[in-house]
Amino acid sequence: MKKINIIIIIGFLLANFGAFSQTVSKIKNSKLSFNEKEYSLFGEKFALNNVLTKEQMLKKYKTLKKGDSIAVKFTSNIKEVCKKKGCWMQMDLGNKSQSFVRFKNYGFFVPLNASNSDGIVSGIAFVDMVSIEELKHYAKDAGKSKEEINKINKPEITYAFKASGVYIKK
Repeated sequence: MKKINIIIIIGFLLANFGAFSQTVSKIKNSKLSFNEKEYSLFGEKFALNNVLTKEQMLKKYKTLKKGDSIAVKFTSNIKEVCKKKGCWMQMDLGNKSQSFVRFKNYGFFVPLNASNSDGIVSGIAFVDMVSIEELKHYAKDAGKSKEEINKINKPEITYAFKASGVYIKK
């Protein structure tokens, strides 16, 4: 009787392990694909493979501490762009979170009308503390009112990104 119970338990475990392996395999194989011809490139060219979703990127950010950084690519919707030069942008991460993207060595800009476009960024993700002065500067660049700018009174921890290259959907 004990042998039959052991065989049944082993069979049950093997069946569940097989189903779990198939699920993991499907997740790993469900890669995003992009057609480079549908995008305009800004900055350095990069391969459109191993690109994370905004949800995957948010999970990565949540594992980072100040001082940590990771090289990564992710895709999302561009929520806002600097209205003066296109020297920064905010990308949606879901759950009311955003990634503040600046460009490597101030070496390129994105179009001022890129808001609400889909984008793919490649570079370095990190957690940053942004000073009150810097937050007010960005608010001014974004065209915020004086009242909104004056409400900024404390530094902010942000999910930051230093992009070496950006693809924006045409």
